[in-house]
Amino acid sequence: MASSHGAVSGHDRSTGVAAAFPTRFLPAPEVREMPPEPQRFWRLVGPGIIAAGVGLASGEFILYPYIASQVGLVFVWAALVGLVTQFFLNMEIERYTLATGETALTGFSRYWRHWGLVFALLTYFANLWPGWATSSATLVTYLFGGEPRWIAIGMLMTIGLILTLAPVVYVALERAQMLKVAAVLILFVVAAVVAIGASAWSDVPQVVTRATIPAEELGFALLLGALAFAGGGGGQNLVQANWIRDKGFGMGSYVPRLVSPITGEPEAVPSTGYVFEPTKENLRRWRGWWRFANMEQLTTFVLITFVTILFTSLLAYSTVFGRDDLASDISFIETEGEVLGERVGSWFQYFFWAIGAFALFAAALGIVDYTSRLAADVIKTSYARQGNESKIYASLVWGLVAIGIVVLLAGFAQPIVLLVISAVVGGFMMFLYSGLLILINRKILPAPIRVRGVRLGVLIWSILLFGTLSALTFRDQIGTLFGE
Repeated sequence: MASSHGAVSGHDRSTGVAAAFPTRFLPAPEVREMPPEPQRFWRLVGPGIIAAGVGLASGEFILYPYIASQVGLVFVWAALVGLVTQFFLNMEIERYTLATGETALTGFSRYWRHWGLVFALLTYFANLWPGWATSSATLVTYLFGGEPRWIAIGMLMTIGLILTLAPVVYVALERAQMLKVAAVLILFVVAAVVAIGASAWSDVPQVVTRATIPAEELGFALLLGALAFAGGGGGQNLVQANWIRDKGFGMGSYVPRLVSPITGEPEAVPSTGYVFEPTKENLRRWRGWWRFANMEQLTTFVLITFVTILFTSLLAYSTVFGRDDLASDISFIETEGEVLGERVGSWFQYFFWAIGAFALFAAALGIVDYTSRLAADVIKTSYARQGNESKIYASLVWGLVAIGIVVLLAGFAQPIVLLVISAVVGGFMMFLYSGLLILINRKILPAPIRVRGVRLGVLIWSILLFGTLSALTFRDQIGTLFGE
């Protein structure tokens, strides 16, 4: 018997569009109507801002400014390449979730049960090193003094409390990232007027006219990190599916949101996923959702992130590039702040450090969330279908916090090193899932909405790009290990 949402009976689930879904490891989806396309766009804007907010961290505040401090603006072009590639990756991840309510990882797991586990473990490995919390803590010491390790531990504990006490986790995360983006944009407006000199502005064309790959000066690992972390990277791209589902995009509106096991309402038990018959009305609604999702990503994630990378790189270039006394670690931000204080006034250097510390803390909040959210979804879908996803999520949050604290207590406290490790793993993940996205979006989805044309070409480009960079980085690190 059909439900009020247009679901069909279990007898019909194995026929028609549902028959395209591999069912060896996971059950077939229910058939439902595609929800009506959005009418009030502003109310649904959010996932792209979260992606930009979480991404406004390692690449934007550390890696690209660090590169600009060492070699100038000659590598900023890579940010645009990375961002455009990630835009198409994000949209293919969103395509599957918009059409099914399942995450892309669930789609991968339909072909091999453990694909989700592979990516969850890689994401965990990338984020076991609390480089973002450590970076934020380091900036806090520029403001108030103290020991970065203990401040970072306090930040990790605070993140654990926020993510497990918020009634609806997505809402808390969205508000934090929106506040962060607003604060960063204020910083850039002020900096553009009072801190960046005319000579630095005149050198902006070097982004194109002197574009190079400074591998000899900086190494492939760092450059891959910058390219992979231009906006998001690795597991953050994959969790875009979870964020749009919590926001109610497309077929994701049928799936319950992730809530706190302590303060949230009890969650319903969702089915694996849904699919719609490609009728004229459903396809019209699909096109409405697809247009909106693309616009939301372009005007939030891509635009905000590129402007941020350009301005932070320009700020570093205009203040510390060419200095002989510049350290080759995160302390270049301390020097940058001091130069800004001399140029504008002491208030601005503290403003710069404070915004940076908050931005990196908010990034750490988002990273702990998406790492735990991704793993909880995998465990719930493939291994513990009767489990409570909110409780699994909360356990994973505190597990990641605990591991981060152990890493810090063990003495791994150099942010640049930790961030490069994370970024290299992220680049390798993107190489893997670019190919898997072709598989699920060509084989599973109804024919009228499958990936094709330019978007299919970009996925192939992503495989080649991140595969080549991963191989070069591996070769570079092996050469370093054996002293070649």
